[in-house]
Amino acid sequence: MIILKSREEIEKIRKSNRIAAQVLEKLREIIAPGVTTTDLDRVAEEMSRKNSAKPAFKGYRGYPASLCTSINSEVVHGIPSARELREGDIVSLDFGILFDGYYGDSALTVPVKEVSPEAMRLIRVTRESLYKGIEEARAGNRLGDISAAVQEHVEAAGFSVVRDYVGHGIGKSLHEDPQIPNYGTRGRGIVLKKGMVLAIEPMVNEGSYGVRVTGDGWTVVTEDGKLSAHFEHTIAISDDGPEILSVAE
Repeated sequence: MIILKSREEIEKIRKSNRIAAQVLEKLREIIAPGVTTTDLDRVAEEMSRKNSAKPAFKGYRGYPASLCTSINSEVVHGIPSARELREGDIVSLDFGILFDGYYGDSALTVPVKEVSPEAMRLIRVTRESLYKGIEEARAGNRLGDISAAVQEHVEAAGFSVVRDYVGHGIGKSLHEDPQIPNYGTRGRGIVLKKGMVLAIEPMVNEGSYGVRVTGDGWTVVTEDGKLSAHFEHTIAISDDGPEILSVAE
């Protein structure tokens, strides 16, 4: 069931997302060679608590940390550890917040100092595909318009969209209907309506779209060992088009 949100509810979701975005911006600033992903997780949790908010992922379905940290060929759900970041890595950070009864969810991929031109191109195209999808999140459009916009941009650049994991609605629950694939056909799917709040999150692979879950039961990696990038914004559909809620200001 898709739950349409009131303006008051959207403002509460905006507050949660603002905290999540502030955390991610701080993590972006401190990422450097030698920093561990556990260091990042600790900062994320400390900032959450200072804002009287709860990290949304910790304990969710048994997930053991506050932050998801996915490095290089890791797609999503990487568990923080003592592993140190190295120059040339790319690291995807996915973070959620529960504040005043509503969830926020956002993600970005960050280069660790100097990275290869192809890694930077992957990051750029993935970020661009997110905004291509957001642009289609308008009342009267179809869900497939979002999905197709992401897929078209990614595949035109020679990359592939992950098919096993999707975006989602969000509100009083972290994951609500509808599911939002990053591939699809324009004009298909449910009609988008004012009051929908959606977490749109392209996951883009340098090579094929095949993925698998590692032995820890959480970390998803590319089957071919090539790089992957991930970006996410939570948006609300309004009379004036999509509003991005997950911004730090």
